[in-house]
Amino acid sequence: MTFNAAELPYDWEDPEDLHMLLQKVRERRPTADIRKIRQGYYIAEHAHRGQLRKSGEPYITHPLAVAGILFDLQMDDDTICAALLHDVVEDSEVVTLGQLREIFGDVVAHLIDGVTKLKLVQPSGGSTRELKAAETTRTAETMRKMLLAMARDFRVMVIKLADRLHNMQTLDAQDPNKHLRIARETMDVYAPLAARLGIWQIKWQLEDLAFKYLHPEEFKDISAQIAQTRAERESEIEQVLLGIKERLSLRKIKTVDVRGRPKHLYSIYNKMVTQHIDFDEIYDLLAVRIITVDTPDCYQVLGEVHDIFVPISGMFFDYIGTPKPNGYQSLHTKVLGPAGRPVEIQIRSIEMQQVAEYGVAAHWTYKEGKAEVNEVSSLAGLRQQLQNWSSDAATSGDFLRSIDTDLFSEQVFVVTPDGDVLDLPAGSTSVDFAFRVHTALAMKMVGVKINGMMQPLSTLLNNGDVVEIVTRKNASPSLDWLEFVKSAHARSKLRGHFRKLTREQDAGRGKDILERELKAMGVEPNLYLGESSMAKIVGDFHGTENVQDLFAKVGSGLVSFQKVIQKLRGQTGAPVEKQGIEVTKSREGKLQLAESDLKGVLLNRSKCCHPIPGDDVMGYVSKGRGIVLHRQSCPNMIRLLETEKERTMQLHWPADGNVYGMSIRIITVNRQGLLAEVSNIFGESKTNISAANIRTMPNNTAEIDVTIDVRDTAHLAAVMAKISNFSDVITILRLDGLLTK
Repeated sequence: MTFNAAELPYDWEDPEDLHMLLQKVRERRPTADIRKIRQGYYIAEHAHRGQLRKSGEPYITHPLAVAGILFDLQMDDDTICAALLHDVVEDSEVVTLGQLREIFGDVVAHLIDGVTKLKLVQPSGGSTRELKAAETTRTAETMRKMLLAMARDFRVMVIKLADRLHNMQTLDAQDPNKHLRIARETMDVYAPLAARLGIWQIKWQLEDLAFKYLHPEEFKDISAQIAQTRAERESEIEQVLLGIKERLSLRKIKTVDVRGRPKHLYSIYNKMVTQHIDFDEIYDLLAVRIITVDTPDCYQVLGEVHDIFVPISGMFFDYIGTPKPNGYQSLHTKVLGPAGRPVEIQIRSIEMQQVAEYGVAAHWTYKEGKAEVNEVSSLAGLRQQLQNWSSDAATSGDFLRSIDTDLFSEQVFVVTPDGDVLDLPAGSTSVDFAFRVHTALAMKMVGVKINGMMQPLSTLLNNGDVVEIVTRKNASPSLDWLEFVKSAHARSKLRGHFRKLTREQDAGRGKDILERELKAMGVEPNLYLGESSMAKIVGDFHGTENVQDLFAKVGSGLVSFQKVIQKLRGQTGAPVEKQGIEVTKSREGKLQLAESDLKGVLLNRSKCCHPIPGDDVMGYVSKGRGIVLHRQSCPNMIRLLETEKERTMQLHWPADGNVYGMSIRIITVNRQGLLAEVSNIFGESKTNISAANIRTMPNNTAEIDVTIDVRDTAHLAAVMAKISNFSDVITILRLDGLLTK
């Protein structure tokens, strides 16, 4: 089917659902571009013609419902138009993104493209563990795409949230075996994102709908109990409302609205679970919201409320003086109602109500006849956070943990000396604060002033604290900070810093080894180890991006220095020396030398360095133990070359099909579940663990020593490289000795 805009029936009488939407748009927003929205509908209807939803309804009912949700959020014409067309490019071959760009412009096309790219294929096939890993990767990739899309344009995520809301409202039509997965994803991903963007209208609906499928029995039970007590609660809330309205009228304080606010089902259930209480023990089901004309009236109303009812100590929060970073402002207080039960009261102005209900969506509302996108500093800050979250973590598991810690956790709001408000995960310290402000600031911090007083860096921050960082030029982070930092962003930056330090140490050690070996061969190191010479061979070693990487891999034992020297000499045209006598295995599986006259000589691995196939090895003709294999870089072999060189020989040991024990040490941030994830890496690479030892350190790090069976240095390097990909791993080293079994 081809697309021709001229054939679309724009002069037809609109179907009832479209007519109702356009009527609402005309009434609430006279300046809206009705023609553009109407055109978007008919192109979508044309593209989806013949397609049905699982319920049997025409597919066009879905984008039309999404557009209606977005209009209720007071989104702009471009967003509503994009909502009508959000599935067209993906689900039909009638119209292309380029054609939509020609008709509706770059903004609408950009929004459609952004929503389309958020779709991912569900994993299928494989073992339970593989499916679980694939699902983790899919969820992480979905989140990463969403955060990047939100960072570019928040409207993309608002459309996606409206799309998910309508899908949840019609979830009964889906296959029952999909209900749990979709509901869990909604609860874990979409509802928290709606909360982070401040779109509470969407957030509570998503939570209640997901709750219905995730915990059907509890949903029915709480719904029934609320219905039973509704009359009593409504009577009590009426008394509260009457008392407030009479007092405000007496004081001549103007209000826009004073009404009761329902407590949502999932929030009741969540409170029952987290506080281990029954429904009968929840006393704050009553809630009142008061909307005033302006900010000064909010504080006047608060004074009157506290005069009428007894305020509950510690239950007052001023989010007007200290707004949340997403722009939310309101006064929250709890008082004892007429029956002695707690009543929650929220007080805010008309403008505050707009932001409180619609969050970031409020910045696309129409004011005085034209669309106004208000890029306030709070949105700019959130935009930067989204980019940080999407780039900090290396693995899927790391990424999901960082999102859970930084994005979806409870928040604490602190103030910079300039008066800017920053949100941090509850339990954060000044180190988290410093990294949130700027990494360069945190790297030089030596102290902190909290509310004007010097405090330890580990001091927990509270709402409203004014935090000032003290720095020094030559300062650097301490490993001890990992013991008390809370935010995933700060932990990621600290781990990266310490990994860089160990990498620099490995690089220095690797360069020293190469210099020493070249000198032993009678070659001037400067002829080979210059930047230009080394850069030519970097690409010959897997996973090595630059010269420092190559030096570091030599220093850590991941790359053989002999192979590097051979590559370097090959670059300069110098002859490559013979590698030595080959080490093989006999029919009985014992090590032997390939040369016929040496086949009967006993051959053993040294216990000081435990070489494996692929290592640069030398043999030492011992007294009574035959020839003992040493790594060429082994300190004992270096000493023997100086004192008994005549008893040493150059050997070459390729992979022979056997496995050999080799120990490694993993230095990592101490966190729950890390050992299991590391063990999975060994399992996936078919590497047996024969011994393990774990030590936890006072600075919240852990040393994991593991003896594994490997075929050769390539096998060992592959395993070490996979483990080093975990962002919690600070460094990984090859040990000389084996662990005691």
